[in-house]
Amino acid sequence: MPVTVTLVDHPLVADALARIRDRDTPNTLFRTNLERIGTLLLAEATKSLPTVEGTVETPITTASVRRLAVQPVIVPVLRAGLGFVHAAQELMPIADVGFIGIARDEDTFEPKPYVNRLPESLVGRPVIVIDPMLATGGSLVHTIALLTERHAPTPITVVCALAAPEGLQRLRDEGLDLHIVTGAIDDHLNEHAFIVPGLGDAGDRQFGAGV
Repeated sequence: MPVTVTLVDHPLVADALARIRDRDTPNTLFRTNLERIGTLLLAEATKSLPTVEGTVETPITTASVRRLAVQPVIVPVLRAGLGFVHAAQELMPIADVGFIGIARDEDTFEPKPYVNRLPESLVGRPVIVIDPMLATGGSLVHTIALLTERHAPTPITVVCALAAPEGLQRLRDEGLDLHIVTGAIDDHLNEHAFIVPGLGDAGDRQFGAGV
């Protein structure tokens, strides 16, 4: 069960990353550029969604078309994952959205779950987890365990703006079957488990500290 990684090398991703990395970018512009990245990464992440063929009547004649075979389930990891939700719903307006809430224990850096709103069964439903930051990998390991309990098909797709090599290695060590789509793989985690160079706390920079 491999962890595969797609690094999206796109000028618009690079431009938006530059803006969200900048400590002087205000919250409103941070949210705007995070959504830009989300749209581009999600477009890449959904390239392999299954489709079915059909026909529609245009104003002129009959046209052959393809539609999604099944609507995926979008799972943002709260609270930072909210930054990708609008982009996901713009691209997949009738997809279901589940929510996983995980806080970080500032002493141990381990995840502290507080919300679980998922469909009871994910059989046959492609699942896309959205979370701007993949740091230690702890939150994602917890999230994938919940999705696996509900029989989510694999590989599960994960979309993040930034990833740390330590987090990617932890996912591999856990033996998870994942496809990671990201805009950048940064250098390392510091002693506080923040990504370096990173962009700070993605939740705080969207919504304000302590919210």
